[in-house]
Amino acid sequence: MNYTFLMWFMLGFIGFSEAQTITIVDQETKKPLQGVTLTSSGEYVIITTNQEGQADITAFKEESQIQIQSLGYKTVILSFTEIENLEFIVPLTTARLELDEVVVSATRYLQNSSNIPVQIISISPEEVAFQNPQTAADALSISGKVFIQKSQQGGGSPMIRGFATNRLIYTVDGVRMNTAIFRGGNLQNVINLDPFAIEKTEVLFGPGSVIYGSDAIGGVMSFQTLTPQFSPTSNTPHVKGKAITRYASANNEKTGHVDVCVGWKKWALISSFSSWDYDHLRQGSKGPDDYIKDYFVQRQNNLDVLIAQDNPLLQIPSGYSQFNMMQKVRFNPYKEWNLQYGFHYSTTSSYGRYDRHNRLKNGTARYGEWNYGPQQWLMNNLSASHQKNGGIYTQMTLRLAHQLFEESRINRSINSNLRTSNIEKVKAYSFNLDLTKNVRDYFTLFYGVEYVLNKVFSEGRITDLTTNVGQTGPARYPNANWTSAAVYVNSELLLSKDLSIQAGLRYNRFLLNADFTNNKDFYPFPFHEASLNNGSLTGSLGGVYRPTEKWIIKGSLGTAFRSPNVDDIGKVFDSEPGSLTIPNPNLQAEYAYNLDLGLAKVFGDLLKIELTTYYTSLQNALVRRNFQLNSQDSILYDGVMSQIQAIQNAAVAHVFGVQAGLEIKLPAGFTIFSDINYQSGKEAIDNGFMSPSRHAAPLFGLSRLRFRKNNLILEGNIRFQGERPFNKLALEERNKDEIYAKDSNGNNYAPAWYTLNLKILYRINDTFIISGGVENLTDQRYRPYSSGISGAGRNFILSFSAEF
Repeated sequence: MNYTFLMWFMLGFIGFSEAQTITIVDQETKKPLQGVTLTSSGEYVIITTNQEGQADITAFKEESQIQIQSLGYKTVILSFTEIENLEFIVPLTTARLELDEVVVSATRYLQNSSNIPVQIISISPEEVAFQNPQTAADALSISGKVFIQKSQQGGGSPMIRGFATNRLIYTVDGVRMNTAIFRGGNLQNVINLDPFAIEKTEVLFGPGSVIYGSDAIGGVMSFQTLTPQFSPTSNTPHVKGKAITRYASANNEKTGHVDVCVGWKKWALISSFSSWDYDHLRQGSKGPDDYIKDYFVQRQNNLDVLIAQDNPLLQIPSGYSQFNMMQKVRFNPYKEWNLQYGFHYSTTSSYGRYDRHNRLKNGTARYGEWNYGPQQWLMNNLSASHQKNGGIYTQMTLRLAHQLFEESRINRSINSNLRTSNIEKVKAYSFNLDLTKNVRDYFTLFYGVEYVLNKVFSEGRITDLTTNVGQTGPARYPNANWTSAAVYVNSELLLSKDLSIQAGLRYNRFLLNADFTNNKDFYPFPFHEASLNNGSLTGSLGGVYRPTEKWIIKGSLGTAFRSPNVDDIGKVFDSEPGSLTIPNPNLQAEYAYNLDLGLAKVFGDLLKIELTTYYTSLQNALVRRNFQLNSQDSILYDGVMSQIQAIQNAAVAHVFGVQAGLEIKLPAGFTIFSDINYQSGKEAIDNGFMSPSRHAAPLFGLSRLRFRKNNLILEGNIRFQGERPFNKLALEERNKDEIYAKDSNGNNYAPAWYTLNLKILYRINDTFIISGGVENLTDQRYRPYSSGISGAGRNFILSFSAEF
């Protein structure tokens, strides 16, 4: 796939008045602080500092109160005159413990987290640089609050509050990443994102449908990529960048990244490039033998041969490579306007789906091949933001985006000469208009409209390897169009300085038109097309009470929904041996009803405790159940007589959970962090009994002891997961021998596990940083719940970066 991109940027002009440039620094180290938020008293103007801790605050010249806020630092409120008296250099002191931070996930606009009645966490680029996650999925897991499932090394499917995949929303720079073929099974789309190019990651827990629409049942993952920074002076261009290289021993990782930002007074651009190469992943030496597959399949002289591995701990095939690039251009024609264009591109090599390579048939390997083809993602995103004092809005953001997704699956039964390939392409177009109106000092409205169009194209091929002749084969999906149109309004009312309320409504209309003629020669469907035209109304109500500055109580009631997409209504696939899922055009939307209660308390300057409990009821849930086709309950598929199944509105699901965290500040630069997550999920099955929910993860968490002194950070941590016994596995999981270990009765189960990990980062000088560590110090052989591949064994990591 070839793409040509033209960018021009020589039309800006330089203002004649001298800018007022502030510099924010760390009180102790005197180093500049990037990403500090400066907000006017009426929240009319919001500015953030660049990589040199600088920002132009000319717009604040008449302000008597400017709030200066950064995660991990004490908030400062100063007038413009006071900043001027400080000669525009403002130091921030490290906060002992803070309850507030600036987030955008709740309303798409900057807000203080203390005013939001739902739980939101942020993952900073500094934390990502310290922890050295290999993918964006791994970056989510460093929070200790998001569980990650993997079916192969080239994957990572988040589980949040008992929900996953198409019941979670992914956004990139405010643009919906979910497509009409996001499935109920595990997804790997999050690895399209480059963790080196992410400026901030936020996770909103619980329903987010009022702002984000369909699929936002379990939570929203919001990724903000690097923003081009302007020069704070009129005549000197601002040039900044970084280069990173990293090596990890468990998969022989070789990674490189570079980004460069060039900014003028009104124009700025940033370019980012990253490359990864991973060999087959080595698992640990101590753990269940059920996880060891000591062979791999190799094609020799038109026959599939089982090759014994020299190292049985290697998981073959699991290696892959990836390349990402990003280009952004930003233009400020006037101080009230901000225009930005972003281009993102990601592509992987082909890679093996490791859990399918573990399947057996008649005592030998089930497949000669089972690979994902290159996974590609492209996005063009044009946004315009405007701020003003009067009229129907205080802030306006318009986003126009185009995305292209391409993925494929290639499989072949052992010693078969016929290779089956499925290729899916989705073109996604979106329009978002988000507005904020500060009606009064105590009342703010957030409202907007959204339009999304997905065009799905799917085809199948069957190739005879002996002749290399191909022909049309069965497609995974129908060719289809999926459309969403919505309006929403959300409001924030400050009843007093201690109490605030938020309430919102959204109405969404969905249309789906699917054409099944691409499969009419392969399956005797009693229909050739299907359509949906559904409407959904959702709402939310919540409040925040702050009896003191160190005590917050939050509560919310919310509804969320997910309208059937093309994957639900039209997919053909083999979910497990002996089962075939076929299309079902008679589907309705599913609805979630959620209750959320949270509290946070700071005790002195030593201890912070956070506790959130939640309950979600999912009605009319879309689940896979037995089905009939032309009065038949079985069909011959890929040489196997298979039970016919389909996605149906056939279940009610309930999830209850608790998330708890603590932070303890100790003397001499030591800090303890700990997060633990418990969730229990049940869903109704055909015979009236309840089955455990598939995506409700076992007890899991992360505890850390960190030491920080000047340019050095050291950390020891423990990651852990509780056991999931056979009788608490979802019914659809119990027969997946390729994923789970065997208990003493020979039944599948997910054993408990832990890993001990050491991390270090040292800033050599203002330019060079070295970081690394040892993961899984005791070389445990473990497999996260529902995963088809084991985690890394003892893993040595070394990373070297330079900032210029």
